[in-house]
Amino acid sequence: MSAAILDEALLYDGWNRLLMVKVRTPRGAVIHRSVEDHGDAVAVLPFDPVRRVALLVRQLRVAILKGHGTESSLEAPAGILDEDDPADCARREAMEEAGLKLEGLVPLGAFYVMPGISTEKMHMFLAEYSSASRVGDGGGLEEENEEIEVIEIGLGELDAMAERGDLTDLKTYALVQNLKLRRPELF
Repeated sequence: MSAAILDEALLYDGWNRLLMVKVRTPRGAVIHRSVEDHGDAVAVLPFDPVRRVALLVRQLRVAILKGHGTESSLEAPAGILDEDDPADCARREAMEEAGLKLEGLVPLGAFYVMPGISTEKMHMFLAEYSSASRVGDGGGLEEENEEIEVIEIGLGELDAMAERGDLTDLKTYALVQNLKLRRPELF
């Protein structure tokens, strides 16, 4: 026997959706679980291999402000997947958030962010950029009140932050580690 959804109820419908799902487990038990659903997302780590830097962003994160008293974290540009093609979405997010025009993207795969509670699958990319790729200011969309700060940081410093546990955003940590495995000479 395999697991099966028996019923679901919509508890909240706004920026995201919160569902209560009734499931029959493979062993036949019936359980109820809350599920957060806002669709898939993308994240991209832009890096300049010549200058050995990465472009990251910092913005208000209400969940960590509420949970830990920290208002923001250093992150790779990311956002909700609005386009059909994750690579197109990653390019759009890099432009909106960091003012970067990205061409070649290296897809790393799509991964469930929090499979115990969320339907979100994150499509992750690495992308080379240069000074000429910075064609805008970034900062996010004014109508979404993103107020994003764009930060260029040395790859060595980024690696040291990851090693010390100071890089607290998991998607960014995974992207940095992936870049380090693929291109260790940059660190």
